[in-house]
Amino acid sequence: MKIHERILIPRKRYLQELISWRNKQLIKVITGVRRCGKSTLFELYINYLKQEGITNNQIISINLEDIEHEQLLEYHALYNYIKDLLQNDMFTYVFIDEIQQCPGFEKVVDSLYIRKNIDLYITGSNANLLSGELATLLSGRYIEIQMLPLSFSEYLDSPSAEEETRMTAFSHYMKYGSFPYIPMLERNNTVVRTYIQGIYNTILVKDVAKRKDITDISLLEQIIKVLGSCIGSPISTKKICDTIQSNGRKISVNTVDIYLQALTESYIFYKANRYDIRGRCFLKTLGKYYIVDLGLRNNLLANGESDIGHQLENIVYLELIRRGYKVSIGKLAEKEVDFVATTDKGIMYYQVSATVLDENTLKRELAPLQAIHDNYPKILLSMDEIGSGRSHEGIQQQYLLQWLTSE
Repeated sequence: MKIHERILIPRKRYLQELISWRNKQLIKVITGVRRCGKSTLFELYINYLKQEGITNNQIISINLEDIEHEQLLEYHALYNYIKDLLQNDMFTYVFIDEIQQCPGFEKVVDSLYIRKNIDLYITGSNANLLSGELATLLSGRYIEIQMLPLSFSEYLDSPSAEEETRMTAFSHYMKYGSFPYIPMLERNNTVVRTYIQGIYNTILVKDVAKRKDITDISLLEQIIKVLGSCIGSPISTKKICDTIQSNGRKISVNTVDIYLQALTESYIFYKANRYDIRGRCFLKTLGKYYIVDLGLRNNLLANGESDIGHQLENIVYLELIRRGYKVSIGKLAEKEVDFVATTDKGIMYYQVSATVLDENTLKRELAPLQAIHDNYPKILLSMDEIGSGRSHEGIQQQYLLQWLTSE
């Protein structure tokens, strides 16, 4: 197996966000799917701190998935270990990776928070990290940074991408996925699939089944495959239930709901709800699911790479999330807008298509955006370099790869 020398891909957006919160009296919580780069972000940030003159004595870093720290999985032991490393009134940066591995970790976090001269950073691979007792204890006292695998722009910073054309790099990005270690592997289906299967198995067992006490792994995998094959398509819990029952398995809508919750809490899938643009309200039915990494999906489905339109939609959805938008699906009478992206600064509308070189396809993709009568930006993204920069009655057509690599 050919592996590039390990190089830390600069996760600039996340690193700058951490730096902006440095020394603030808030707990920094980094969440995201397993292997998306949370530990590496800590490594990058610690390197930055050292460049700023922070000494090793001022840094405590613990990874609770490392067997070296197995004795710290009891919360009293974890707290006492950290307390004993603190030196008088010296300002100390404390990093605890995968903190949810320690039952009762909430008490450790709360006790460290109330001590003086500590800047505390924690990571977790499950949304439950910020629910229940921790959310109650830390209400108003933490900020969350939601982390995803590599953006295409970050992917281009990897050594292997430097040896490729941008289009070739994007093809690999879509096919093999965006987990940060993927660019270090040789471009070989067997090698990459073996690595991705390992990630998938770990997430399935540790972050989904174990946390929700799910014993029927085969049923869980069936639901994952149904969701994976339907990215970018409206789907309901009942439809998932009916699909699985048609394959001979008995399952209730309530069970499907529990499994879906486990999958979204583990950051494998993200749900985008439908939004009525005219009524300015969210609709309860027929949302869409997007997978955190296309490499995972292609590994699960025999024909996962065939529906390029939905894959591009998945990539755009994740990129909008990275950029800090709240993303929903736009409904306008009988028309649908791929994405309604909202921040406190306003709204942007996005339509995504593989190509709009055909005039009829262009008209079809423009129609939903043209039906929106407000002054917010409307953007049509496609893989066509021809036509990029054109304005269609105020709707901006952009080349997807250019949009992905711009801020």
